[in-house]
Amino acid sequence: MTQTRSAGEVLQELRTFCLSLPETSERGSWGHPNFVAGNKTFVTFEQFDGRPSVAFRLGPSDIDRLSRDNHFFVTPYGRGQWLSRWLDPTFDWDLVKEPVITSYRLVALKRMLVALEAQS
Repeated sequence: MTQTRSAGEVLQELRTFCLSLPETSERGSWGHPNFVAGNKTFVTFEQFDGRPSVAFRLGPSDIDRLSRDNHFFVTPYGRGQWLSRWLDPTFDWDLVKEPVITSYRLVALKRMLVALEAQS
């Protein structure tokens, strides 16, 4: 569903969703919040030129597929393993959840994946 939200509201929704995943935590570094599964960052919230975005750690095929959408852009760090999505005031939250889960699955330990499946 598409709704208008402030950057703070978007961050709170992202925080709630990320922290609902097994063994996740939030760490602040590089001036913005990062969401960690075990010891590995899987999502980060940041702003470029005042425009909020979320970055996902993804595999090459997901980066290739999602980068065709003009709401996504190659994250300017992460050695090609990260893709970001603009979180403009109006966006579809459901389109953010899929790459969050994909990113989590990429870095999570087996026991965390088992716990994730048990949540479903």
